[in-house]
Amino acid sequence: MRMSFLALLLAAPAFAAEPAKRPNIVFIFSDDHAYQAVSAYGHPLKLNATPNIDRLAKGGVRFDRCLVPNSICGPSRASVLTGKYSHANGFYDNTRSRFDGSQVTFPKLLQQVGYQTAVIGKWHLGSDPTGFNHWHILPGQGGYYNPAMIKNGVPARQTGYVTDVITDLSLDWLKNRDVTKPFLLMCQHKAPHREWAPALRHLGHDKDRQYPEPETLFDDYAGRGKAEKGQDMTLEKTFTDLDAKLTHPAGMTAAEKAEWDKYYGPRNAKFRADNPTGKELVRWRYNRYLHDYLGCVKAVDEGVGKVLDYLDQEGLAENTIIVYASDQGFYLGEHGWFDKRWIFEESLRTPCLVRWPGVTKPGSASGAITSNIDFAPTLLEAAGVAVPAEVQGKSFVPLLKGESPKDWRTSFYYHYYEHPGPHSVPKHYGVVTDRFKLVRFYEPEFDSTELFDRKTDPQELKSVHGDPKYAETLLELEAELARLRKQLKVPDPDPPETNLRRPKGK
Repeated sequence: MRMSFLALLLAAPAFAAEPAKRPNIVFIFSDDHAYQAVSAYGHPLKLNATPNIDRLAKGGVRFDRCLVPNSICGPSRASVLTGKYSHANGFYDNTRSRFDGSQVTFPKLLQQVGYQTAVIGKWHLGSDPTGFNHWHILPGQGGYYNPAMIKNGVPARQTGYVTDVITDLSLDWLKNRDVTKPFLLMCQHKAPHREWAPALRHLGHDKDRQYPEPETLFDDYAGRGKAEKGQDMTLEKTFTDLDAKLTHPAGMTAAEKAEWDKYYGPRNAKFRADNPTGKELVRWRYNRYLHDYLGCVKAVDEGVGKVLDYLDQEGLAENTIIVYASDQGFYLGEHGWFDKRWIFEESLRTPCLVRWPGVTKPGSASGAITSNIDFAPTLLEAAGVAVPAEVQGKSFVPLLKGESPKDWRTSFYYHYYEHPGPHSVPKHYGVVTDRFKLVRFYEPEFDSTELFDRKTDPQELKSVHGDPKYAETLLELEAELARLRKQLKVPDPDPPETNLRRPKGK
């Protein structure tokens, strides 16, 4: 029976007042995944293929300058949750910091408007997760094989390869969620974090390929200062037997070790017989490193594919924002390094791909400076939730729509604190623009300032600080650095909790 005209008029206001349907959010976060190892970024060495992650690039926006404020695991995760810098959220480093779970985070705010929320996988923030209806996390760094986990506060060891476990647990949660509510799923992989242990099915994935070498594999750090020369993250000196797969990863069963040994055993025996030294040893380690690292990436890419397939099959994709990112960049042999920590490009820049059907233009790219402090305000705005005033990031929803805001940032502040610590990278802060980087190493024994021109020196091999040609640029960048530190309320000097130095005699 048709409604009368009067009935339609009476019903119209109630219908118009219904809130717009909030989008679901799937945030897929890997650990130490270099943008060089995402094929959508078109790395000139063509190291690997990531067809499933590339699906997000084909259906959405690829961000080419997504930068992190502190290139290390825990601080980056704290910035994602809070939209704030380390000095504002209180999580400075992996060594001593513990996340204050009482502070405002974007999952808590989504919960308040009816989202069901879950985090599954790597957490690495010291305290228990808050703001989640369900959490199933790795303790600390977590293991690659048969990992120990914690499910809503209860120990729960899992069987299998960690990337597959995290993917399967994420899918299980999606399948058993309350279908009447929008959801936030944070699927957070351990891989491809050191020691880069691949799944057994991916051993030999590259058929003993000899990888093309980065031009800076044998960098001697001339043209830079004491900080770069004194680090401890080289393939030449820092690579361990565990890194090289000359010993087994923890957690493997006897059957898994046997399968592992079928692949690595003969190759390790040949390595020992050849006994390479000097540059040939570095080359061997570089190729072993890329085999293992890229093998780990393959499993992550497969996991992304499974999640995308599920969303498609269940008719959820059209109303789901999907983000793929990593906690920071990573070195794949550039400058002879692995790891991260530096303000320099391979460390500073994370992959970031966002698909939001009906909003993002398929296959588009943005060169705007974005950051992981922008994820919280972006996802809150997308969900129709007010962004707290203390958030230091900025919503890039306009960029997702293809707009070019006139007031978008043209500079970015960076600050690394964990020293002394792993890999001996000194504390430093600096300002980054599209072309330049001004870096200040401020500990007394490293006291120096460096300036890099990425247009003339894209590999950041020579500081031009002190070059008269850059005098005006230097003044402008120093002023901008001072402005950003004031705007962001960066403590000066650093607060006591950033001091990792032990008193003498201890």
